Amino acid sequence: MPLITPLLILVGVVGLLLAHAFVPSVRRWSWKAFLGIAVVMFLVQPYLALSWAPPEREMGEVQRIMYMHVPQVWMALLALTLNFCCSVAFLLKKSWVTDALAEASAEVGVYFGAVGVTLGAIWAKPTWGVYWDWDPRLTTAAIMIVIYMGYLTLRRFVEDPEKRATWSSVMGIISYVDLPVLWFSVKWWNSLHQVQSSPKTVDPDMTMVLRWSATMFLCLLSVFIIHRFRVAYAARQAEVAPPEALAPGAA
Repeated sequence: MPLITPLLILVGVVGLLLAHAFVPSVRRWSWKAFLGIAVVMFLVQPYLALSWAPPEREMGEVQRIMYMHVPQVWMALLALTLNFCCSVAFLLKKSWVTDALAEASAEVGVYFGAVGVTLGAIWAKPTWGVYWDWDPRLTTAAIMIVIYMGYLTLRRFVEDPEKRATWSSVMGIISYVDLPVLWFSVKWWNSLHQVQSSPKTVDPDMTMVLRWSATMFLCLLSVFIIHRFRVAYAARQAEVAPPEALAPGAA
C-alpha cells in the first residue's frame, strides 16, 4: 500500500473525529454511518474471501486468512499513528480532546494489533510449521503490543489528569519508534515473514478483496475509536470540572 494512501486515510479519520467532538450534527450520524457500512461489507466479505478470490499458488486455501489478518494489522498501525499525532499535538497545545483521542486510539490499536498477531500465528502454523518465530517482523509486532499495553497501564496509575496526559504523550511519542521498524523489517533484514506484496505482484481479485476488507475494518475502527473517545472525553471533563460552589448557608 503506497505511503500516501494511509496518510490520506489518517487525515480523513482525524478530521472526522474532531468534527465528531465539536459538531453535534456530525456526532449524531457519524458512527451510525460507519457501523452500517461495516455491517453490509461484513455480510459480503466471506463470499469474496472464500469464493471470489483465487487460492494462492504456493499456500493454497490457507492463504485466505490474509483477508482478515493483514487489514487488522494495518488498522493497528493506523490507530497507533493517530495516537502519535495526538501525543505530539497535546505537547504543542494542551487539549483534553487530543488527550482523550490519544487514549482511545491506543486502546483500539492494541485490540486490533492483538487480534491481527493472533490471526497471523494461526496462519503461520500450516505455512511455517510453527505458531511463532522470533523473526524481526513478529518480534517488533510483539514489542508494539507490549509497549502500548504499558502506555495504557501508565494512564491507569497516574491520578493527576495533566501529569497523566503529559507523561503518556511523551511515552506515546517514544513508543512510536517501533512502528516504522515493524513496517520496514522485512526489507531491512532477511526474514521468515514474506515481503509486503503490491497490486503488481498479486492477482487483481486478491487485491480487490484485500481492499474491501481493509475498508470494512476501517469503518469498524472508526466506530470503536468514536465510542471510546466519547467515554474518555467525558471522563476527562468530569475530572477537570471545578467543584460545585457551596450552597448558600452551607458550612
